[in-house]
Amino acid sequence: MWASRKAKARDCWAATSVTLRRCLKLGATMAKSKFEYVRNFEADDTCLAHCWVVVRLDGRNFHRFAEKHNFAKPNDSRALHLMTKCAQTVMKELEDIVIAYGQSDEYSFVFKRKSNWFKRRASKFMTHVASQFASSFVFYWRDYFEDQPLLYPPGFDGRVIVYPSNQTLKDYLSWRQADCHINNLYNTVFWALVQQSGLTPAQAQERLQGTLAADKNEILFSEFNINYNNEPLMYRKGTVLIWQKVGEVTTKEVKLPEEMQGKKMAVTRTRTKPVPLYCDIIGDAFWKEHPEILDEDS
Repeated sequence: MWASRKAKARDCWAATSVTLRRCLKLGATMAKSKFEYVRNFEADDTCLAHCWVVVRLDGRNFHRFAEKHNFAKPNDSRALHLMTKCAQTVMKELEDIVIAYGQSDEYSFVFKRKSNWFKRRASKFMTHVASQFASSFVFYWRDYFEDQPLLYPPGFDGRVIVYPSNQTLKDYLSWRQADCHINNLYNTVFWALVQQSGLTPAQAQERLQGTLAADKNEILFSEFNINYNNEPLMYRKGTVLIWQKVGEVTTKEVKLPEEMQGKKMAVTRTRTKPVPLYCDIIGDAFWKEHPEILDEDS
């Protein structure tokens, strides 16, 4: 009797499995349509294997955005810290990013050489980074601009660049930091002439035309008593984000076996987070101190 019931159950299960497989196969066939050929028009944008993938974002028309939102000149620390917060959010969401560098209204994100996120499609890298960064900018705005309402949403354009070697990647980041220094030195002198000497923007631009770095430093020191080397590193060097272990202290209720009620105690936990550094990345010292960034296994 029991053997007969087991046989019937086995036969029923086998029949059900066959029917299920037929339905799945039929469903897969029915899911196709005559319009599916349009997928063949999608461009293959797979990034080269074993190369560093860099996504760089730039604020779209940020001169106007800064004017409308009353950014301080030549540098607004609120805006720079907000940009870094957005970059940290991107890194936490996309953990294959090994280092990021930001200055002014731009940020560059470097993905691991062996990253296979989004099947290494450039469009996926760029759109994920840009959308996460832009939404974070709006989301965290009030944390940094308490008295300044956001008048309209900002825009960011992006590009993807692939670098085949450690040296070309280092040269790229060095280029961006050198650009930070050149632009910040110019802006520091320019706005000193406008804000403290009363020159118009056109007059300040004419005064600085053809000047070298030494000339600009001399103007700052002799006319405004400003030693450019004493300006904050965040303005002169930009912001570097790397992963580091950070100890976090939290309050937690702990119950001992013999106690009926728990006691609140401070508990320290170590977490790996993207930490901002304001330092030189053009020389070798930074890379020797953080060899894990360019690790071939990354």
